[in-house]
Amino acid sequence: MKFLSIVWDPSIGIDLGFFVVRWYSLMFVIAFVLGLRLMKKIFIEDKVPVEKLDALFMYTFISMLVGMRLGEVFFYNWGYYQHHLLEIILPFKENPNATALFGLVKGWEFTGFTGFASHGAAVGIITALYIYSKRVLKKPFLFILDRMGIMVALAGFFIRMGNFFNSEIYGKPTESSFGVIFKAAGETVPRHPTQIYEAFSYLILFVVLWRLYWKTEAKQRQGFLFGIFFAVLWSLRFFIEFLKEAQINGREDWVFNALNTGQVLSIPLIIIGLILIFLKRK
Repeated sequence: MKFLSIVWDPSIGIDLGFFVVRWYSLMFVIAFVLGLRLMKKIFIEDKVPVEKLDALFMYTFISMLVGMRLGEVFFYNWGYYQHHLLEIILPFKENPNATALFGLVKGWEFTGFTGFASHGAAVGIITALYIYSKRVLKKPFLFILDRMGIMVALAGFFIRMGNFFNSEIYGKPTESSFGVIFKAAGETVPRHPTQIYEAFSYLILFVVLWRLYWKTEAKQRQGFLFGIFFAVLWSLRFFIEFLKEAQINGREDWVFNALNTGQVLSIPLIIIGLILIFLKRK
């Protein structure tokens, strides 16, 4: 029953002739543009000046990129980067066989930034939002966390769809005719499309949080919506990780013979979410 599997071999993006818009980058742009439009509706509802959205965008965008990058470096791949410190901040990789970079520098090739970690993004964004709440918004920290949690759930949907288009962060072989064959990644057997599992889980979470904000009094209980967001999102991540392949080539990313690094990092975040739900349930 081979018809149950899908051969996935998409183009890298939209070719404009002079430039290729990569699918992953496009998903990022859509996530931020749509998120800003929806956040504007929330700001209007909460009677917050919409002019403060510009600062929110900058705080979130920069902290997300920095956090994701540093999370990859320190949480997942420090063994490599401790010997290649320049590669942490530069989109180049040492390669003795590479042709001269721009005709000037030998031994380096342009790769872009190829490692990002969502746990690092969580730390970076939360830190930036704390500063934003104090310096710009002039409202309690949990006020902005409740509202940004809704938008981040939506962004998670688009980011994981970008991973699917890139044929990355996929799952283990399904050992059946069901699954996706990621041809672009050189795979020949059906695997769990864990990017899709995560993407639509996050989309459902967004819909639930959006409805709770607009249709209930949940937004009056500061920290309650963010607690639901944190507990559910990282729980989803925790369980879907069982179906994923190790994310670092050449290294078994599993600890205690049961949990991988992503799952271990998710546990304290789940606990924080549950504590907030418990404290703010009334």
